[in-house]
Amino acid sequence: MASAEEKTSGNPIFEGWYADPEAIVFGNEYWVFPTYSAPYGEQTHFDAFSSSDLVKWKKHEKIIDTKDIKWAKRAMWAPSIIEKDKKYYFFFSANDIQNNEQEGGIGVAVANKPDGPYKDLIGKPLIDKFHHGAQPIDGFVFRDDDGSHYFIYGGWRHCNIAKLKDDFKGFEPFEGGEIFKSITPEGYVEGPFVFKKDGKYYFMWSEGGWTGPDYRVAYAISDSLFGPHKRIGVVLQQDDKVARGAGHHSVIHNKKDDSWYIVYHRRPLTETDGNHRETCIEKLEFDEKGLIKPVTMTTEGVSASPLK
Repeated sequence: MASAEEKTSGNPIFEGWYADPEAIVFGNEYWVFPTYSAPYGEQTHFDAFSSSDLVKWKKHEKIIDTKDIKWAKRAMWAPSIIEKDKKYYFFFSANDIQNNEQEGGIGVAVANKPDGPYKDLIGKPLIDKFHHGAQPIDGFVFRDDDGSHYFIYGGWRHCNIAKLKDDFKGFEPFEGGEIFKSITPEGYVEGPFVFKKDGKYYFMWSEGGWTGPDYRVAYAISDSLFGPHKRIGVVLQQDDKVARGAGHHSVIHNKKDDSWYIVYHRRPLTETDGNHRETCIEKLEFDEKGLIKPVTMTTEGVSASPLK
């Protein structure tokens, strides 16, 4: 939470147990869409948070919950969001399915503004099967420079990519007819995220177990969204003096001053409950070769960075 002087954001950036934060810029505001971190039976809604400067955050409660998504019963997590044609498309995981017979997977909802209210776009999951061994969780929607939208997702150590149709109600087959391509890098477990910088694709993911101290973020850089994504190394991991279980992140960019930030969750040293995760932010910095410098976790967070 922001410090008394409110010179920095502080970490966590807002109160409560929240994980898997999807951070994004909409207009002159930063938004964070996290998982409400609770036992799966209670994990049945999403809250959102907005800020004009990364320091002061406003909470938007229950932007979507299971009453809006009839097929979702529990374990709603790992959102991803994008704006298209003045509508906001919210992708999410639900039900934590363990096989192709169970109902659930990744869904998509739509609203006219970032804080909702959201309505189920297709009335059923967008992905509800295990393709190439990937559990249908942890989706990320990526808009490439040509305006095409790709969906990257997967748990259980497998990662897939698919090309979204223009209406986001399904997928376009790739050449050869395949819908889902496997692009799993070495060490991948879950939580994919992609950003583009200086013409290169930075593909990031989480490794280790989400309840364990070994949870961490690694990355690759490629000339193609489809890879090969050769693992470069770890950029975020536990610090025994600060917090454990640091991972499942996203990245935001303030184009005005070319500053980059990583938004992630971590577990305080005082906590042993797997769901006791908090959302934090740090600067993301690059060396002269474009490699990501290792992230140092802090309690201070970051200084104000207005978008206008």
